[in-house]
Amino acid sequence: MNHVKFALLLALAAGVWECGAAASSAPRRRRCHDGSPPRRLKKRDRRQDGDGDGELCSRLYPRVSCCPTRRAALHILPRRPAAQVLSTNNTECSRLLEELRCARCSPNAQVLYRSPAREPDLPRLCHDYCREFYYTCRGHVPELFQADVKEFCQYYSRRDAGLCFPDFQQKQTRGQDSNYLTDEKIEDINGKHKHNCYCVQEVLNSLRHPVGVVHCGDGSHRLFILEKEGLVWILTHQMELLKEPFLDIHKLVQNGMKAGDERGLLSLAFHPNYKKNGKLYVSYTTNQERWAIGPHDHILRVVEFTVSRKNPNQVDTRTTHVLMEVAELHRKHLGGQLLFSPDGFLYIFLGDGMITLDDMEEMDGLSDFTGAVLRVDVDTDSCMSPYSIPKNNPYFNSTNQPPEIFAHGLHDPGRCAVDWQHTDTDGSFLILCTDSTGRNTTSGRILQIVKGKDYENEPSIFNLKSADSSTPVGGFIYRGCQSRRLYGNYVFGKRNGNLWILQKGGADQPWQEKSLCLGSSSTCGTSLVGHILGFGEDELGEVYILTSSKTMAQSHSGKLYKLLDPKRPAMPKECRRPLEHPEMLSSPCSRQCKNGHCTPTGTCCCSLGWEGPLCRVAKCQPACRNGGVCVEPNKCLCKSTFSGAYCEKGEHGSEIFEQKDGILDHLINMTSYLLDLTTYIV
Repeated sequence: MNHVKFALLLALAAGVWECGAAASSAPRRRRCHDGSPPRRLKKRDRRQDGDGDGELCSRLYPRVSCCPTRRAALHILPRRPAAQVLSTNNTECSRLLEELRCARCSPNAQVLYRSPAREPDLPRLCHDYCREFYYTCRGHVPELFQADVKEFCQYYSRRDAGLCFPDFQQKQTRGQDSNYLTDEKIEDINGKHKHNCYCVQEVLNSLRHPVGVVHCGDGSHRLFILEKEGLVWILTHQMELLKEPFLDIHKLVQNGMKAGDERGLLSLAFHPNYKKNGKLYVSYTTNQERWAIGPHDHILRVVEFTVSRKNPNQVDTRTTHVLMEVAELHRKHLGGQLLFSPDGFLYIFLGDGMITLDDMEEMDGLSDFTGAVLRVDVDTDSCMSPYSIPKNNPYFNSTNQPPEIFAHGLHDPGRCAVDWQHTDTDGSFLILCTDSTGRNTTSGRILQIVKGKDYENEPSIFNLKSADSSTPVGGFIYRGCQSRRLYGNYVFGKRNGNLWILQKGGADQPWQEKSLCLGSSSTCGTSLVGHILGFGEDELGEVYILTSSKTMAQSHSGKLYKLLDPKRPAMPKECRRPLEHPEMLSSPCSRQCKNGHCTPTGTCCCSLGWEGPLCRVAKCQPACRNGGVCVEPNKCLCKSTFSGAYCEKGEHGSEIFEQKDGILDHLINMTSYLLDLTTYIV
């Protein structure tokens, strides 16, 4: 009889795996073993058959289940004669076994079971419960309890603060270290949220017309918030906004104040190797004096900066290095987004600027980049050019098109996004952009950016519905961990505040658009307020939304929201990454290149008037004469009997000057020796 009972218990443990086929002790999500979400049972599934066993399961786990019915826990044993006996002679041991059977259908208990690759097993038992189970059932199923209580509970129980059976049902499971939901909470969420409904959490307010949110990828989990007038602020991982701006170029930025005027700070992109070289790239509109004469309204400038060597939370604005300047006539359809892709190249997305053919003739060829996607390589050792042209650019050897152009035919590109986890067999990757379908329309389209394509004639992958006249605003391809439902979808929106997702379908319909439903403040706690200005992404791949209730850049009505999946409200433990504090720049070039700027690859490029491997030697043109030493650009240190800018004038001084002549000669010789010695040592 004991052997039969032992076989029953093993069969029970083996059978319960059929309720969910792929257990894992690691995932922290409310999922069944086969990866499917738990289902809410219909009333007919909750009915009992009168034997009382089903009533026990319904009492323990009343609403949601990983089994098709409440009585499924009683029928998951293999069909053989020994499995027909469902209880021992001991009533108390039978009760414990029935609890374990019912728990196998609870979505909250899935991760308590060990890997199914091993022999059939029990869930992780709380230590006190394990001892109770051992002493209650060991006399009735002795084959299972051949070890003593200490060894048995050392294997099946846990003493730490983690979840265990049966206390997981009563524990507070919505804390920082867990993402489990009680059945009551699941029922509440399922009742309030539709299948495709999400929530937003207000992170920050009182922003002055925010236009973008980016991260630098250095492990610090900082968010960098761009404001249109030319300021970039840092939001720390603790959601604290630093008092001093990361970048302040408002004196250089020509900012548009009226509705529809897109001028201002446009975009910020951090170099993929930012943690080591400290390079970042900014695009903005300006109107410098040397460009003041001409038909254009402003110029769009792309600039390289380097973070300060003394403060990792501030940019050294003295390191300004202009990559390119593009003249533009109008104040709409500017584009200007900067984006690094997995190939390490910098992509620059430019709008058509509302320019016509007559405008292009009037501007005398200054608008060759109009409506184009540019691709350049900033990782160059050359000090003569701020970037090089990738050899596989479609117009690399062309005489008719600028070699920087990667694709063209864009009108008013919104936020473009690259999928860092999707690469085709040919090595290409997925870049999606929202765009308008013409110069004078608000109807939208979604483009997949491909090398050499002309999107004046190339069909889009999806045309947006034109029921409203709102401009599309591009977002991100979601690769975060907080929402399984959003994973791999392109999240975007429209200026009027509506959110959408684009997901890949089948062969007949490769892309499908769906409205992204947002819950109300009563169900989510926060509602999205205002017009959508842009999207952002943090280091974990979670998506942020920028809004403003007013159109003027001076108003402090901007808000930052984080998109959340209400069915996984807490940040799961497996989604976190270790925090690395930002470090000061310490590359050899940044330490030693004092009179020039460093390229992203570490070459020291000298400023005007300096030369040498590390720009330590000053240049005087013409060279210093009569034994003088060049100590600064075009400034000579002369001997006592000579004067002039280049020591070209001789003097007949008094006896005092003659006495000092030897001392000055010695100082000049020592200065020259020290300069040579420093250069040699470095």
